[in-house]
Amino acid sequence: MRQTDVLIVGAGPTGLALGIDLARRGVDALVVERGDTLTPGSRGKGLQPRTLEIYEDLGVLDAILAAGGPYPVGMIWQDGKQAGEHEMFDPAQDGEEGSRFTVPWMVPQWRNQEILRARLAELGGGIAFGHELTRIEQDGEGVTAYFAVGDPVRARYAVAADGGRSAVRRALGIGMTGETVDPDPLLVADVRITGLDRTWWHVFPPAGEGTGFLALCPLAGTADFQLVAQFPDGTDLEPLLSLAGVRAVIADRTHLDPGDVTEVRWSSDFRPRAALADRFREGRVLLAGDAAHVHSPAGGQGLNTSVQDAYNLGWKLGAVLGGRAPESLLDTYEEERRPNAAAMLGLSTAIHRGEARRGAKTRQLGLNYRDSSLTEETRRTPGGIRAGDRVPDRTLDGERLFDRLRGPDWTVITLEEGVLLVRPDGYVGWAGETETGMTEYRARVGC
Repeated sequence: MRQTDVLIVGAGPTGLALGIDLARRGVDALVVERGDTLTPGSRGKGLQPRTLEIYEDLGVLDAILAAGGPYPVGMIWQDGKQAGEHEMFDPAQDGEEGSRFTVPWMVPQWRNQEILRARLAELGGGIAFGHELTRIEQDGEGVTAYFAVGDPVRARYAVAADGGRSAVRRALGIGMTGETVDPDPLLVADVRITGLDRTWWHVFPPAGEGTGFLALCPLAGTADFQLVAQFPDGTDLEPLLSLAGVRAVIADRTHLDPGDVTEVRWSSDFRPRAALADRFREGRVLLAGDAAHVHSPAGGQGLNTSVQDAYNLGWKLGAVLGGRAPESLLDTYEEERRPNAAAMLGLSTAIHRGEARRGAKTRQLGLNYRDSSLTEETRRTPGGIRAGDRVPDRTLDGERLFDRLRGPDWTVITLEEGVLLVRPDGYVGWAGETETGMTEYRARVGC
């Protein structure tokens, strides 16, 4: 039986980001994946500014920026003619939220995962493919996971990062509360098309009764387009997942000919829904990413919220496993992340239904943990940055503040606002006018 400190079930962006964060802390972690390869498809293609900041700290930002590009402006088509532009995102104000990133960055999810996998390998980690979980047991000392093929794994903790249909969550009996965001199913595919301008995100509104919209978005860094086509409730999409099916759909709803579609590289049918796990922890097993919350893709929040889960959980697991913090620190993971996920679910649903725009909230820079039990504000009159806030990317004494914060440790910084003790995930844990009281806080949280 293999032994490890942390078993991560699922090699999507959540599991890989967590694996990277643990590896750089010297934590022995094993990532297992039920499939034989990384999951294909563009899927969650948008990386929000806060995720880009996290990726910088994890050491993958340069590769991510090189692999992708900005989102194109939407172009509305009517009767085979361009009818006008459509801005997909509300523009950010100069210096908004103190970040060098102001717009989402497009990287197909399959490429995102390749970059994360390469970084994990650099740090000495890897993925065990072909490990389909069949049973999970736990006791006071650890977790034992069993697989359809291969030996069991014994770990001190396990993290379910295995998606919306999480086998770990179901094995634990943790329910999910949610709703169908839209009864109309979507066909999603990565396709190759000739004769279509890659300058625009092409949008074709419904042509009549009983049809839905169709969109073709050029995927940055590739020669592919992501196709999204909506269908009436009850439509069987299985026959449309083939090259012939995709050609027929595109020819029916656009000015393109069937032969303009030269290849379907990946396809899937999708039913938009929103759901939140009843709890994010069961003993020594924690839920992260889609295993804990499932979003409509409209808001571009699912993958990004998932990466923030990993970033929040990684340093806490590292501190507990390293003996620097009590196990109760892990209780703050659900305390902080579940309300955050619930808020992002509501935002994603509102955007899907046309009740909200993609703007400052979707960039996730303003999220905070002010109400967390880990947060301690001791100043009588807090300044602009309060305990629980994300530290902005600014220059301090000629040095970029994020360069000082980078790495897996806590950092003390002194600003005009006072003395701030910054958590490893870039949020202020403790704030004071002087360092008085900081020692007691450090002892409480184990830093």
